[in-house]
Amino acid sequence: MKNAIRRMSALPVAGPYPTLDPFLFCVYHKDDYPPDESPDGRSMEALFPGNGSDFDPDKPYRMYHGRKVPGFPRHPHRGFETITATMTGSIDHADSTGNAGRYGRGDVQWMTAGRGVQHSEMFPLVNADEPNPTRFFQIWLNLPSRKKMVEPGFAMIWAENVHVWKSDDGLASVTVWAGNDAYFGGASARAEGSETSPPPDSWASDPDNDVAVLHMAVERGGSVVVPGSTTEGVRRTMYLIEGYDNEVKVDGVVVREKSYLELDASKDVSIEVSPSNSGVNDDGSLTQQPTEFLLLQGRAIDEPVVQHGPFVMNTREEIRDAFSDYQRTQFGGWPWERDDMVFPRERGRFALIDLMEVHPPGNDGGAPREGDKEL
Repeated sequence: MKNAIRRMSALPVAGPYPTLDPFLFCVYHKDDYPPDESPDGRSMEALFPGNGSDFDPDKPYRMYHGRKVPGFPRHPHRGFETITATMTGSIDHADSTGNAGRYGRGDVQWMTAGRGVQHSEMFPLVNADEPNPTRFFQIWLNLPSRKKMVEPGFAMIWAENVHVWKSDDGLASVTVWAGNDAYFGGASARAEGSETSPPPDSWASDPDNDVAVLHMAVERGGSVVVPGSTTEGVRRTMYLIEGYDNEVKVDGVVVREKSYLELDASKDVSIEVSPSNSGVNDDGSLTQQPTEFLLLQGRAIDEPVVQHGPFVMNTREEIRDAFSDYQRTQFGGWPWERDDMVFPRERGRFALIDLMEVHPPGNDGGAPREGDKEL
């Protein structure tokens, strides 16, 4: 029997990763931000201002479109949804519907842009006395034509509610950011309104679409098998993002670089990491970095895709309408005091959804408690 790999290629050094329908975009952010360097010691800013378009992959961190606070000041979207799946660091979100939040350290935010929304995503340097390393994925999931003009939707899934599977030997783990029970006991096909479900108009909200977003970490000597999908028309990709020098095998094929793998979704796929370790740090010590993969899958929407910047529709005429509507309405305007909205350091993790403030389990929204810094 042939293995599950249909195609494999090196990942780009910088910029978005290749994706397949129903996904539109995927980028891995990894920035080693310093402690707060603001003159007043409270503004959570970097010392050197950004140039407005800082994406240099050779630097320890990037400012992106931010000037003093790294991130992406307000900008519009229409016709798809964003999934922001975090591992470390903090993100401040604000949008034109009045929704907002501070999240990170394992939280997952879903935002259905639908007919149109403006939002900002900033990465404040919340730690004053230690660095602010930030790692997360930004993923764009398309909407079918019948859903492109729905009202915007928003959901926050706190890290405490994200399912993490661990192997019996403790050498492999799978974080299920989305996925039904077939995928390591995850539950993305949940009842509407549950605290762990995507927005109701998401392509991922229909279990027939078999959407899965999995983050897998495998230590030396560990292994994991991702079961094949039983749904027709599902497309699956996998990305080796960390630990590629750990003698990694995918379905028996040795992978020696950061890689994009297009898979046959109907087949199980195995990941094995050798007990030995060929990775060496600059000081000559062996690396302890686990091997990490991202897996994206879902039933293809199979409709025309016309994209121009932040707008994704089905026809060029609809793109022209999106620009016209944005110029005319600003998608509801901007209710916040600054384009790069950040919240006070002491806010901790919170979400403001439809004028109701919610917090992670065990956190009342006050100053961050012990254990709220890293999960």
